[in-house]
Amino acid sequence: MSPFDQRVALAQTALRVVAGAAFFTHGGQKLLGLFGGVGPDGGTVALMSSAGAAGVIELVAGVLLVIGLFTRITAFIASGEMAAAYFIGHVSSNGQLFWWENRGELAMLYCFIFLLFAAWGAGPYSVDATRSRGRIDEVPVHNLH
Repeated sequence: MSPFDQRVALAQTALRVVAGAAFFTHGGQKLLGLFGGVGPDGGTVALMSSAGAAGVIELVAGVLLVIGLFTRITAFIASGEMAAAYFIGHVSSNGQLFWWENRGELAMLYCFIFLLFAAWGAGPYSVDATRSRGRIDEVPVHNLH
């Protein structure tokens, strides 16, 4: 691996790990009351609610993204959840489409970061890469022309 390829792989890994860890914290807040929990009392959400479903996706997807396991499908599901969160939670709450008016920039960024990983895969420093050694289903970032 050339020095450029190694830098790209490290940056890809850093983005995946940090985004996954941050996503995990949102699920941990909703489901486990971690990191301050939800609401003024730091509680949790009902598991069988839309916020509970979001929490499950965030918690599980966050862990899988950090380790880079089942990355493409996990990132696709997480991207879809964030698209839904943007339109259901931000656009419909005040009728404003743009993130500077509806405070949806975090959901928007998560959506597109996860969409990127759905297309890219986890990269060379991941469980997925270890599992697929010798297979040709992972395309290095620098070969995407």
